[in-house]
Parts: sequence; structure tokens; C-alpha cells
Amino acid sequence: MLLFKRLTLVVFFGLAMVNSCGAAPIVAETETTIEIKIGGIAMLVYQKADVPPPDGVDPIYTRSGFIHPARSPSGAVVTGIHPEDHYHHLGLWHAWVECEVEGENVDFWNLKEGTGRIRYGRTVSLLSGSDEAGFTVEQEHVIYPGDPSRELVLLREMFTVVARERDGAYEIDYDTKQTNVSALSLKLPAYRYGGPIAYRGPHHWNKTNSDYLSSEGKTRIDGHTTRSRWIAMWGQRLDSEESDTLAILNHPGNHDFPQRMRVWPPTSNNGAIFFNYVPIQEFEWEIEPGQTSTMRYRLVTQDGKPDPSDLDRRWERYVNE
Repeated sequence: MLLFKRLTLVVFFGLAMVNSCGAAPIVAETETTIEIKIGGIAMLVYQKADVPPPDGVDPIYTRSGFIHPARSPSGAVVTGIHPEDHYHHLGLWHAWVECEVEGENVDFWNLKEGTGRIRYGRTVSLLSGSDEAGFTVEQEHVIYPGDPSRELVLLREMFTVVARERDGAYEIDYDTKQTNVSALSLKLPAYRYGGPIAYRGPHHWNKTNSDYLSSEGKTRIDGHTTRSRWIAMWGQRLDSEESDTLAILNHPGNHDFPQRMRVWPPTSNNGAIFFNYVPIQEFEWEIEPGQTSTMRYRLVTQDGKPDPSDLDRRWERYVNE
């Protein structure tokens, strides 16, 4: 009887340890996606294959090389793609906009222009550790795609994503290393949006059930063009009154840190959540042939509304690691 009780206690505390520590994340690749899973649920999915827009929409909005869906620990999806107001918004993605190459306008962001595009190139590596998982892929930033006489890979990018569960949240490192592999200079005039990380929230998030909160206390009312160390976007779940948060931590090593923000006011598209850290919002920049631009961010997806003290602690730990 005593042995049975001891075995019962061992099993009980063993299960408690598993539940408190959580499952280890794993990475799984198919022909079309790379998923990082934890406990059998995909915390994020990277799209290798071209993803078409909804039926009836111009197929020019088809694109690869972005993350959707991303989920909070609750399992709720916290990204949205192909919204009716901006079909080129794709969950978590990045692209330069209003660029100049040899005196001509090139736009990797607004796909309808047809002058630029970003695409998945190849998988470089997969990472499976004891407490984190991730991948590195090569992405190509192409000018004049589809034009045999002019198509050219201008930027070749190493895009690395590494995810883990930490202190009740998912933390996802989002690192881009873009090298100008052409003989042409990429000029980036000052512009209100465009750059190394952009985010579109779920389609049902609006001015009545969602908001922004920056490290400086800014919201959708006064956040646009301000600078921040981190930004949190939160919104209500479809099936309950509970909320979920996706935050982006900005690394001090990034160009123009603390970077300025593109934040939509409540009058834009009924208060939909769109966000972009913009290192060229105030000052022009240039990536010359042979030069490399490296940008680092950490995403935090959490259940509930953002806790500024918790995000401050996570940012301090991130920059001191």
C-alpha cells in the first residue's frame, strides 16, 4: 500500500512537471509549408508555396514567403491575410515600398504594381532543440518579375525564425538579413510605411474590440509616427469575450532604432489592426551593391490583453541575451 502511494505521488508530480514546463516545440516541413508546433498545435506556419487570394480577386496578389496563421497559446489565430481592403496584407510579412532603382520606381509591397515581388527561394536549415525550434529560408526580392528581359534578384535574404514557449507565452525570433546581390543600388526614400516587419490582425478585429499599446503608452489614437521599443496589438476572440495579444519587440541594433511606427487610426477600415515598424519613415536610406541590412525582432503571442510590465521584462531579457 505504501509503495502504491509513493508511485502515485511520483506519477502525480511527474505529470505536474510536464504540464508546467509544456511540450517541446518541433519543426515540420512539407512541400508547401514549414510549421513550428507545440503540443500538436502549429504556433506558426510559414508559407513556402504561392498562396492565391480569394476567388474572383486578381491573381497578381498571389505570394509566398510569409507567416500565417500564427496562434496564441489559447490556440486562437492572431493573424489575417487577404483582407478586402488590402489584398496584399499577408499575416506577418515584410517588403520595401516606393523604392528607386536606376531612376525608376520599384515597389515590392503593393503587388498590383507588378514592379517588385518577394518569393520563397529554398530552405537552408531546420532547427530542433530541447526547448526551441525554427528554420532559415532564403527569400528573393525580385524586380520586374515575369519580364524575361528585366527580371533580376536585387536582394537575397536569409530569413530566420526561432520559436519557444517561455513564461506562459510564445516567443518567436524574426530575423532578416538582406544582401544586395546586384550591381544596382536600392534607394529607399523616406515614406510612411514599408520595411522589415509588418502585421495584419484577424479580420474581425476592429475599433470596438481591439487596440494597440506601445512601450511609450501610445494607442491607435496617437501611435502613428511615434517611436517605440515594443508594440502590442490585441483583440477579442471570435468565440468568447477573451482576448489575445501579439507583440513585437524591437532590437536596439536595428537601423534607426527605436524605429517609428505605422499605426492605423480608428477611422481606417473600421479600426482594423495593421502595423509596420518603418526605419525609413523619417530619413531616406540606401542599400548599395554588396551591402547587407540586418533587422531583428521578437514576437510575443499571449492569451489576454498586453501587460506592459511583462513586455518590459521580456524586452530587457531579449536585448541582453
